[in-house]
Amino acid sequence: MKTLYREVNQAWDSAAIEEAGRILKKGGIVAFPTETVYGLGGDALNPDSAKKIYAAKGRPSDNPLIVHICRMEDLSEIAEEIPAGALALAEAFWPGPLTMIFHKKKRVPLETTGGLSTVAVRFPSHPVAQALIGEAGGFVAAPSANLSGKPSPTNGKHCLHDLNGRVDMVLDGGEVGIGLESTIVDMTGPVPEILRPGFVTKEDLLTVLKEVRIDGTIISDKDGTAPKAPGMKYRHYAPAGTMILVEGEQEAVVKKIREMIAAAGKEGKKTGVLCTDETKECYQADLVLSAGSRKNEEEIARRLFSLLRTFDEENTEFICAETFSEERLGLAIMNRLKKAAGGNTVRAT
Repeated sequence: MKTLYREVNQAWDSAAIEEAGRILKKGGIVAFPTETVYGLGGDALNPDSAKKIYAAKGRPSDNPLIVHICRMEDLSEIAEEIPAGALALAEAFWPGPLTMIFHKKKRVPLETTGGLSTVAVRFPSHPVAQALIGEAGGFVAAPSANLSGKPSPTNGKHCLHDLNGRVDMVLDGGEVGIGLESTIVDMTGPVPEILRPGFVTKEDLLTVLKEVRIDGTIISDKDGTAPKAPGMKYRHYAPAGTMILVEGEQEAVVKKIREMIAAAGKEGKKTGVLCTDETKECYQADLVLSAGSRKNEEEIARRLFSLLRTFDEENTEFICAETFSEERLGLAIMNRLKKAAGGNTVRAT
């Protein structure tokens, strides 16, 4: 398959977006920008499109896709039993980085929902995403536009690197604004439940809702059941090298990472450290990358996946990473880091 590559100058680059829309209507798949990460889109109402998405990513078919819409009125076309709380969240956070799960209508094929009777729905704010969804007919299923398990793409070049020859088109709209996938909230139970943390935090949700729970398996993927939402199962966001998270007080963390990097270097491994501006000068490794200042979690979130890809680009074999507080946006950052490390964490004392 030849992958077409088009740079888009936001939503007014109509020729490329119309071309991509035609591809989606014919059952093809297209990588496109959203405000969170790049998505790999297909017609959400076409079961064959879902199969193509799974095949292109190498993604397990029990891992549900998110259906993206561009008009609020389209929600009722695919979702049953839309509670008042969901409408309140939509009013507050749509368009934006929030996905909600509902009981699905029959027109949404099981291939799109990973065999589940529920559907995950998002209304993105990125103008290119909105324009493409409209051109494609209003319902675009899209996971992140990367090979399954690899760091999610935050620019079009990442998509092309992973999926060239595997998808019909890449729409490159430049760097994304957020850098972490959307928050996912299950609205099908008596209490809304966060299934994947993201830019919209629990604290944000509680400004609209009286009660919100966090799913207990957000970090763990040891459960043998099918995932209810993307990112709840399987190793995700992972660089090719071994990655270990080091938690504890800053001084102890720096000492432990320095010891581990030195030991790996003696074994002849190419080493890397993922740290922050506050500690970058403390390390000596083949590659030391700062995610930014601990005072700016939004910058850390925006840069995280790109930095993980940089370790791959430099063929880094052993990576140590500092950890972050799991408060507010830090919960989403740590969720992605723990998935990237496959749960490999040590405590510095």
